[in-house]
Amino acid sequence: MINYKWVIKWLDCVPKEGTMLDVVTFVNWIRYAQQDEIEVSNYGAMKCATPSETDFTAYPDLTYEQVCGWLENGLDVDALDLSLEQQIANIINPPIVSPPLPFTNP
Repeated sequence: MINYKWVIKWLDCVPKEGTMLDVVTFVNWIRYAQQDEIEVSNYGAMKCATPSETDFTAYPDLTYEQVCGWLENGLDVDALDLSLEQQIANIINPPIVSPPLPFTNP
């Protein structure tokens, strides 16, 4: 079984947009996948749409769950997870190996 998790590294903000302060413009994230002792990750940044003043959440009131929801709705999470699964598969069964040389260099 593979376990997935988001880590939010930082949020880039515009200091002021109309009457809204610290409006998030980019979410900088890492997506982790872990199977047994193997852990792999992908990272990136997602641009956020400018919120309307009616659906704006003040920066200090943002939650981890809310920001993860933005990522879930704004990214192709299935494709990210497939990429992570392939990384794990490549660690378990490497597609390319480098065995020791069958000779000694002069």
